[in-house]
Amino acid sequence: MSASGATSDQRTKLRVGTRSSKLALIQTEHAIKQLTKQHPEIKVDVATMKTIGDKIQDIAMSKIGDKGLFTKELEAALEAGEIDFVVHSAKDMPTQLADNMELAAVMERADPRDAVVMSVKNKDKKRLDELPSGSVVGTGSVRRVSQLRRLYPHLEFMDIRGNLNTRMAKLDAEDSPYAALVLAVAGMQRLGAQARITQTLDNVLHAVGQGALGIEARADDVYMKQLVATSLGHRPTWLACLAERQLMRALEGGCSVPIGVRTQWSNEGSTLSLQAIVASPDGAEAVEADASAAFASDADASAADACAVDLGARVAALMRERGASKILDAIHPPEPNAN
Repeated sequence: MSASGATSDQRTKLRVGTRSSKLALIQTEHAIKQLTKQHPEIKVDVATMKTIGDKIQDIAMSKIGDKGLFTKELEAALEAGEIDFVVHSAKDMPTQLADNMELAAVMERADPRDAVVMSVKNKDKKRLDELPSGSVVGTGSVRRVSQLRRLYPHLEFMDIRGNLNTRMAKLDAEDSPYAALVLAVAGMQRLGAQARITQTLDNVLHAVGQGALGIEARADDVYMKQLVATSLGHRPTWLACLAERQLMRALEGGCSVPIGVRTQWSNEGSTLSLQAIVASPDGAEAVEADASAAFASDADASAADACAVDLGARVAALMRERGASKILDAIHPPEPNAN
């Protein structure tokens, strides 16, 4: 019987889908460990696969499209019943998922900030402002470049592709053009490579969902959605990511659009603030906005979810009022209306 046809009393064996990179496997094993700790009767097998984003390594992500770049193949296997759920880096998940796909849970967020990793040739330096004028910094993120160009105009930025281990090898190669890379703190920590981090970029807003793991399931698989939500879900991270994803959805952005965010809880976890920036790829123009929302202690889950979504929508509306549409339309011109 396929995974989609299994009944609840047959769910002692599950299959989880993931990308085949070392980091993706580490993240998936983290999710499995947490799930089986609470449900030791369940055995989880891992199915790995390469996505479009993994296969195309010589073209910048912004030039090959971003909708489902790292998710389509996994979703196809999920829809076919070959796997029961998928562990994603939440930042890779489109805000509009495929039919019958649902974000069922978000795991507790690791450090969402970006970090600087210096090349071995620059091991005497720690911060980007210490690099000589014209030094090349590698990153595949338009969001990072748009903010970094505003903060460090003396530096040059060059695209770099590949999984985290591949990018690190490119950085340390003898003929490497890169003086440093900008990478996600969470990925470095999960790979056990945090000792290479020389600076955390508190002044750069991170990607939507960065540092969190998103668990995707079929929308019609009620058992699986409940299982992962109760075993893996972390409500504060879930609500923060709901707000961030609604902001991006309202701004019609994706991985190649320079939208940066920061969410923070305060007042003993009762208030969520959302700060966002949209910047032009050259860093010349930027629009920022922020807002907060108070969550009633007696609010049920659906009311809290609605409050988080409203927060993201409000910040998006503020940004549009301040000119974000002009920046976004210049990056991805809107399609003309069909006559």
